[in-house]
Amino acid sequence: MAALFRGYRNFYKRSNKHVELTLVSCRSMASKTPVGFIGLGNMGTPMARNLLKHGYPVIATDVFPESFKELQDSGAQILDCPAEVADKADRIITMLPSSPNVIEVYTGPNGILKKVKKGTLLIDSSTIDPAVSKEMAVAAEKMGAVFMDAPVSGGVGAAGLAKLTFMVGGVEEEFNAAQELLTCMGANVVYCGQVGSGQGSIQD
Repeated sequence: MAALFRGYRNFYKRSNKHVELTLVSCRSMASKTPVGFIGLGNMGTPMARNLLKHGYPVIATDVFPESFKELQDSGAQILDCPAEVADKADRIITMLPSSPNVIEVYTGPNGILKKVKKGTLLIDSSTIDPAVSKEMAVAAEKMGAVFMDAPVSGGVGAAGLAKLTFMVGGVEEEFNAAQELLTCMGANVVYCGQVGSGQGSIQD
């Protein structure tokens, strides 16, 4: 009986070890699930390219078709509109020129929130009015998604070299998930507080 018990205990230990390794493996694989990227301008394209360099599949779109080619040649999948990106990815980064562009991309007829999945992490790196960030956060929350503002400091050169600084505002519990992606594109990722505080820090 003692020998049988020892054998069972050793089997149990080996099984547990296998479960632990499987969980680690699943987490590792999950971290490389597709990332949506919307806004492929002078800043957005090198940012998205740096995600590709770190092994993240990128699903992207932009209103200007001519901006697709460079990123598509680097291996990104290009879709027609933000809603389609939201249908395929549960982590999405937006890099847009202004507050009206952000409102359109998130809440417009073909916007992210038309097809966003529950639990999706939305990171907006545009430099916009903090009030708009807060408005988008409320709209996203109604759909079961999480919105964070993460505007950048640094120009096109820093974007290409992944040396941007991100000032992040949002739910603190989601910061690590955002940081995982942002560190692929920047040298500094700073948590500033609730939604809108990232914008406030950049614009001060």
